[in-house]
This record gives sequence, structure tokens and C-alpha cells, in this order.
Amino acid sequence: MGAFAPPIPADRTDRRIAVLARVALWAIAVHAVSNIISAIAFGTFLVEPYPAWVATPLFLPWLTFGLLWGGQLTVLIGAVAGWAFLASRIGLRATNIAFAWIFVLTLLAELTGTHTGFPFGVYAYTERLGYRVFDLVPFSIPTSWFYMLVACLGICARLLPAKDDATSRWWWSLVGGALLTAWDVVLDPAMVKTWHWRWTPPDLSDAHPFVRFIGEPIVYGMPITNWLGWLLTGVLVSRVMLWLIPPTTWRRAVAPFRFPIVLYALNGLLPIAICLRQGMIPAGIAGLVVMGVPAWLAWRAPVPDAAGLATREGSPVRPSSD
Repeated sequence: MGAFAPPIPADRTDRRIAVLARVALWAIAVHAVSNIISAIAFGTFLVEPYPAWVATPLFLPWLTFGLLWGGQLTVLIGAVAGWAFLASRIGLRATNIAFAWIFVLTLLAELTGTHTGFPFGVYAYTERLGYRVFDLVPFSIPTSWFYMLVACLGICARLLPAKDDATSRWWWSLVGGALLTAWDVVLDPAMVKTWHWRWTPPDLSDAHPFVRFIGEPIVYGMPITNWLGWLLTGVLVSRVMLWLIPPTTWRRAVAPFRFPIVLYALNGLLPIAICLRQGMIPAGIAGLVVMGVPAWLAWRAPVPDAAGLATREGSPVRPSSD
């Protein structure tokens, strides 16, 4: 059924791999604690009217710290977990190149979106996710795109046939983009509700009926263009990632491990808790279904040997020592 994470080698020649494996394990543990605590907080007492003890001198500094730094630190730790896991499987150089490509491409997509409204719609980030590049996009946003893409393609690796031809890469890209969009089905309503970003759809009263349908704020104050833009961006960045790291590599090196599934599921906890607690029940249930079903199927899927030495595709896998 697959192991959770790569084993930590004892051989001195694999010291770098051992360090990366340990970093991945520690990072996902901290990431899990942060997500669970945040989900409990936003799912219980961080809902107006706030209980009186929230403003006490003992608790208020912790609350202030959590609201100012919790979101961006959780994202950064998640990125470290995804980066270290992938690097332990395919090598530092390939992982760093992939991170650079995805960070730059998603940053450009978000900068375009916040500046022009394409492809997501008219929206703007608040300061709750940390430093904003050009005062528009928090640095944590393209960072989260990267590690969630690692998680989504890790799920693809357990569910889809692996070939390196163009048709397979595009099919994987479509599924990877859909998995990213599934996350945003519940993420966007939750983050708007907690003032991490806001939407200001334009007046479309004179527009074509179809343009009005996809552009007006009909889903918790958000337009359908948001999710169409997520799908488009997700498919394109997935395709770039699969150009850099082909499907057979994901299948042989990543699929034996459940680490990406856990990373994916952890990032659904907080937005699902917020939606369910804040009365956005349909969004919370939709998130549970569209994220939970593929994660469960991937968890149950038969996979190659967890040591990465015997696979259905044939060749052994040994992470690069670059």
C-alpha cells in the first residue's frame, strides 16, 4: 500500500539524502500541528462574537502572533516539507529548478491577476499573508502553489498510468490542475471570510449573459472565473513541472510514498473547518468531497515497492547526489 515517507539511509554516501528526509519529516510534522491548531481555533472560538477570554493578557499576545504570522509561517513550513521530500527523491538540482520555475510562473500569474483581473477576476490580497511583491502578491502565495503542486502530482503518480509522451503529460496536467482547483473550492471562501484577500467584481450589467454568469459574484462573493483561472493556471504549471520532471519519474520516485497525500489533506483542514463553522456548509462539504475522494483513492492505490528499487516500469530509482 506504500510507505509514508522515504527511509533515512545510514550510508555516509547518502548523507545529503538522509538530511533531506529528516527535514521533510520534521517540516510536515510542524506543518500538521500548525494546520490542526489553526483549524481548531477557527472552527471554535475565532468566530464572532469572540469569547471574553480571547482578549485577556495571557492569550492576546498569542492570538496576535498567530493572526500576523501564522498563515505565512504555515505556508513556508509546508513549502519546506514539499521541497525536502521531492529533493530526497529526485535530487536537489532538479527540485530547485522546478521550484524556481513554478514560483516565477505562479507569481507572474498572480501579479497579472491582481493587476488586470485576468484570469481569476478582480481581487486583491490583504497584508495577512506577509510581504507582498510589488505590494500586490504575498510571497507565500507562489510558494504554496509549488508545494501543493508537488502534492497533486504525487497523487497523480499513484492514480494515473505513467508515460512520458505528450498525451500523457497533458492528461496528468489536466488532473493535476483539477486537484489544485479542488483545493481552491474550499480555500477561497474560507480565506475571503477571514480577510486574507477580497473580491471586487466589476459592473457587468451591460455584458453578454455568459460573461455575466461567469463574472458576477455568485459564489460567496466570488465569480466562477476564479476557479476557471485556477484550472487554467494549474494545468499550465503542471505541464511545466512535467516537462521538468516527467511522469515516469514521479511514478518511480514519488508514488511509493504517501507523503504528498498527507500534505494535500493537511491543507484542506483549515479552510474546511472555517467554511463549516462560518455557515458556508456547501463549500465545506464540497471541499471534503473533491479533496477527500482523490486523496482516499490515492491512499488505497497499489504502488511500486517502497524502497524504489522494483517498479512496474522497470528501472531502479536512486535519488541524484547533486
